Amino acid sequence: MILYLHGFRSSPQSFKTCLLAQRMRELGRENEYCCPQLPGSPKEAVALALEVAQQVPSQDLTLIGSSLGGFYAMWLAERLGCRAVLLNPAVNAPRDLASQVGVTTSYHSNEPFEFKPEYIDELEALGTLQITRPERYFLIAATGDELLDWREMVAQFPSSRQMVIEGSDHGLSDFACYMNQVLAFCGIDAERA
Repeated sequence: MILYLHGFRSSPQSFKTCLLAQRMRELGRENEYCCPQLPGSPKEAVALALEVAQQVPSQDLTLIGSSLGGFYAMWLAERLGCRAVLLNPAVNAPRDLASQVGVTTSYHSNEPFEFKPEYIDELEALGTLQITRPERYFLIAATGDELLDWREMVAQFPSSRQMVIEGSDHGLSDFACYMNQVLAFCGIDAERA
């Protein structure tokens, strides 16, 4: 089972989630992929993700987290003991999102999106993340990420599997090039189909 955790102001309609959902359908495994709409509140987001994740044995679960979803995926993987793929993860989310407090819109709709000041406290309450079993993690970091520093990502996962992409961007617009490697880490042979 793959549980995809999207990024800040994002949704299940993001580019990467749609690509993965389509590929899982092509493989006849769409029932093994889930990407819920995460609420703006970090506390509520991790509670929802935990509720979904606990429906699957940890050895059968892989989290994929993008940006803020990567921060959540690290937190959850440490608690559940499952694998996690981290796509340009926010390794210091409280700092990185402090400037985003206020009302704006979601990326894939014109729906208002409010990021409240107390949400920074909720991120802080999740704590500083130290990974305990590096082999459970696969980091994909782009040097061209315009929002987050790829060097911080690499430093967070020194002994984990890493793919540092020269160039690209925060959204990994070239994600299709790496999708089969991500799925292989999740235990899905996408090359055969």
